[in-house]
Amino acid sequence: MAGRINDDDVKAVRDAVPIDSVVSEYLQLRNAGGGNLKGLCPFHDEKSPSFQVSPGKGLFHCFGCQEGGDTIAFVMKIDHLSFSETVERLAAKAGITLRYEEGGYNPSHQRGERIRLIEAHQAAAEFYVRALESPEAEIGRKFLAERGFDQDAAAHFRVGYSPAGWDHLTRYLRGKGFSDKELITSGLSQDGRRGPIDRFRGRLMWPISDTAGEIVGFGARKLRDDDNGPKYLNTPETPIYKKSQVLYGIDLAKKDIAKASRAVVVEGYTDVMACHLAGVTTAIATCGTAFGNDHIKILRRLLMDNGSARVIFTFDGDSAGQKAALRAFEDDQKFAAETYIAIAPDGMDPCDLRLAKGDDSVRDLVEPRTPLFEFALRQIVGRYDLETPAGRAAALDEAAAVVAKIKTSSVQREVAVQLAGFVGILDQEFVVHRVAQLARWARDKGGDHAERGGRRGGPQGPRGGAPQQPAPAPGFSGPALNLRSPAHRTERELLKLALQKPALVSPAFDAYGVDEFTAPPYAAVRQCIEQAGGAEQGLADNREYLVAVMDAAPDNTVRSLVTELAVEVFIGKTIDETYAGMQLVQVRLRAVDRRINDVQGSLARLGSHVAPQDLAAAQNEVWVLQQYAQSLRAYGAAAL
Repeated sequence: MAGRINDDDVKAVRDAVPIDSVVSEYLQLRNAGGGNLKGLCPFHDEKSPSFQVSPGKGLFHCFGCQEGGDTIAFVMKIDHLSFSETVERLAAKAGITLRYEEGGYNPSHQRGERIRLIEAHQAAAEFYVRALESPEAEIGRKFLAERGFDQDAAAHFRVGYSPAGWDHLTRYLRGKGFSDKELITSGLSQDGRRGPIDRFRGRLMWPISDTAGEIVGFGARKLRDDDNGPKYLNTPETPIYKKSQVLYGIDLAKKDIAKASRAVVVEGYTDVMACHLAGVTTAIATCGTAFGNDHIKILRRLLMDNGSARVIFTFDGDSAGQKAALRAFEDDQKFAAETYIAIAPDGMDPCDLRLAKGDDSVRDLVEPRTPLFEFALRQIVGRYDLETPAGRAAALDEAAAVVAKIKTSSVQREVAVQLAGFVGILDQEFVVHRVAQLARWARDKGGDHAERGGRRGGPQGPRGGAPQQPAPAPGFSGPALNLRSPAHRTERELLKLALQKPALVSPAFDAYGVDEFTAPPYAAVRQCIEQAGGAEQGLADNREYLVAVMDAAPDNTVRSLVTELAVEVFIGKTIDETYAGMQLVQVRLRAVDRRINDVQGSLARLGSHVAPQDLAAAQNEVWVLQQYAQSLRAYGAAAL
């Protein structure tokens, strides 16, 4: 097996690759104050950023799920790599040659599986690109040219061609030192009668990269009539390729998506190419599957769920495109961004539109036009004869059930009023009442409390994403509180501030995890505020915000406590930013101290039985938390 990587080389790699540059490949970071950066944690779903990066210390820590460590730990966790695989990848990025103390220089056959599969895909991509220049590939070059893509465009997107023979790529990769097992595992080859053969033959090839820019698969388009396979053939599921977790073009688009807070979702590889060449550099596409939860998570980390974020779907105008739009609407509430739909005239996709009307038409297409919720409701309503009372009633029943799923009452009402106009019912209050009634019925039947959210800055619905912690079981036996406890008193004051004076604690409060509130009743209220969109929602309209918080309560006991905290007077005499900062700091500081004690207690119980890597990770976490606690004590709210 491979030798141990030299310790000095590990340190050189850690020092050479800035943690913020690595983390930024996966999520958008913004200033958190005190020299730190923050973003939405990539390791658990959250609506407010609790994930912090300290470039100066080379460390990250999530105060929601408690993941933390250095650059190496981050890459190990997010890409599921071993320690040596991670160091080798980062060393390659930094141009550092590693030394191995026991085994000398690490030969290629000793590399980790993921790195070997990535290297095989990189070699395959280079092979396909060269093959596109061959006489045989004239049919592929013609296909691209007919769609407005010249040689430079093909090179920019690394489009290639797979020769029509049985094993051209397989023999080439064998010559590069890859084993048959690796070729089969990678999905580049498949079993034939006499051994491995090429999976892709006689097709135009698009490399599919992950967020970090590493090629993990291919999309292949058939070119010849005698090819009996599907029109598009993608890499099968492999250790590095999961179609529900990749977006074509994300490696090219991620920086502009984060910068512009906008993403354009198209349907195919050529549509992504057309958009980017037309100047819409935020375009991405799914790879042979519907746009789903994992894709939303990728975009949310880049968009940061701020109020100006936009996601624009472009679907064909045919029935299949309309169904795709309705599926997207079902997941719409999992975004905090506003979502729109763009359908080109005559049902053309972006590639056809660019070819027919030029780059300007593509740029015009993706300017936000129709909110996705409006499109979805019009599609439902359009199936009924609205000229008859029975048709209007049936349309209302189906559409109202969709609107009732919007958990924020103010947004729900706004959309219900618009639904009345779509259906042609003059009595708007009747529609509003009907929607509210359906929502209450769903809630009383134990509806999906886990999906409750808050106002997202637009009329589509609440924020999405699972809460950081499950809510305490409804009906806890009375307020299990001890107001003589300094911790409980401070938690209560902080919740009162969040409900009564949210401007004093926003946006810091919304980054606090449910588990930072030690009393179960307070944790339940904290979760209600989170599900209502956070304390920041109270800045615009405190009354509607409190209604949303109470609507999010799982039962009357929690709802009653929300009401109590919303009217109770404060302990302090002067309620200002200084007072609010004291409560914020004390709650966070106690949570940090608890975590330090938990980790140290676990180490003490395990004694000498703890594994070296676990000991190092625990010691590193304690050190990070101690540094943070020291900052809180020294700088107060400025360190949050």
